[in-house]
Amino acid sequence: MTAAAAAQLRDADADADVADAVPLRRIAALFAPYRWAVFALLALAAAQALANVASPFLLREIIDRALPERSAALVSWFAGGMLVAAMAAAGLGVATTWLSNLIGQRVMHDLRVGVYAHLQRMSLRFFTRTRAGELLSRIGNDVGGVDNVVTNTASSTIQNVFAALAVAIAALIMDFRLGCICLVVVPLFLLFSMRLGRRRRAIARGRQRRLAGLAGLLEESLSVAGVLLTKTLGRQQALTDRFAAESRELSDTEMAAAMSGKWLLSTRRASLTMIPAIVYWIAGVALANGAATITIGTAVAFTSMLNRLVAPATALQSIGVQVSTSVALFGRIFEVLDLPVDVVEAPGARTLAEVRGDVCLQGVSFRYDDAGEWTLRDIELEVPAGRTTAIVGETGSGKTTLGYLVARLYDANQGVVSIDGVDVRALSFGCVSDAVGLVAQDTYLFHDTIAANLRFAAPDATDADLTEAARAAHIHELISALP
Repeated sequence: MTAAAAAQLRDADADADVADAVPLRRIAALFAPYRWAVFALLALAAAQALANVASPFLLREIIDRALPERSAALVSWFAGGMLVAAMAAAGLGVATTWLSNLIGQRVMHDLRVGVYAHLQRMSLRFFTRTRAGELLSRIGNDVGGVDNVVTNTASSTIQNVFAALAVAIAALIMDFRLGCICLVVVPLFLLFSMRLGRRRRAIARGRQRRLAGLAGLLEESLSVAGVLLTKTLGRQQALTDRFAAESRELSDTEMAAAMSGKWLLSTRRASLTMIPAIVYWIAGVALANGAATITIGTAVAFTSMLNRLVAPATALQSIGVQVSTSVALFGRIFEVLDLPVDVVEAPGARTLAEVRGDVCLQGVSFRYDDAGEWTLRDIELEVPAGRTTAIVGETGSGKTTLGYLVARLYDANQGVVSIDGVDVRALSFGCVSDAVGLVAQDTYLFHDTIAANLRFAAPDATDADLTEAARAAHIHELISALP
């Protein structure tokens, strides 16, 4: 891979149809390590749904049986049963929410670590061709964007699907003719929700592109080097105008996302609340004509049952839109996880028992772009252990590149780079990093203590080791003088 991975990241990001190609089974595979917890979650959601539909049946018994018989005992039993069912549903709801969030947070942890670990395996070539802001956006905005879907929406989907199924089945048991209303009307509502999915995915993908662009601009312009360049060239206002334009486009996209399908969703919610009126009309006409096929208790209980359908059906409409939106984010995340790694550790990579320090380059040629000019061509170089070799040349002549090849930040296109007679491609990454020290032209420090920065290369170093290293680098007196 040369610029392929970075180009793949940019090109896929610009293609709004990539999200449509994301297989749902790949998203479902994220939950595979927690399958038993998912099964437990399904059982809890089913129990909660059953507890929720018990109350309308008990209400019907109160109206059609306990009240006509004027039985206080029956009223107490049935009303008590409704209280128990409500308490059980509430308790099961809390347990379901806890378990779903536990599963979701573990999946999110795996996803974040997976993306970060894969980026750590990418070669230096990839990072020189990809904006840091784009990568930060992928980890922060994209992975963060699916957090709510994985944790809350997944559990809400399970709970509401079971609730809708339980109500539909219970409605058929209570009265088959009235129950058919549910089986005809509700699927139509859910079908309309699916029509919004494609538009919402396109909007979500555009939103993430603009967030990535904004993050990239911030990372580039607010770094020390970026601020220095901006101020010395007097480009502050130009960058402010560019930031304002990016922010305005993001605001417009957010508005489009907020209003997408709102009228259609609101109309369908209103339609759901009209179903009880239809039930009362059917029951009223039947009773007015002298037909007692539908009792008053059944009509009231059935209406109560349908009222319990409004919440899950409405929630499933919103969930459908959220899931459609999140598919675009999963697509962007999988794009990162699918990036090919060009510098890989060889199977059975070996280590050096003792590093002498002989470095040899034989017929080494290298270029940064497969279609570009050669940076190095047929290099023959031998640096014996214990010798100091200075390599001089013009800017861009390949001096730094030689160090990159020895440290195996890149692999040579042709020839062999060896340490102590062993091709660096046959050595483990750990062995190469232990054997080769590389001091870059641009210094970088983590926002941490000096000791923590020094220990980054040697986590087990003692304070005495740090002092010795600081003295060798002639910075001990400077460090000692700091507050």
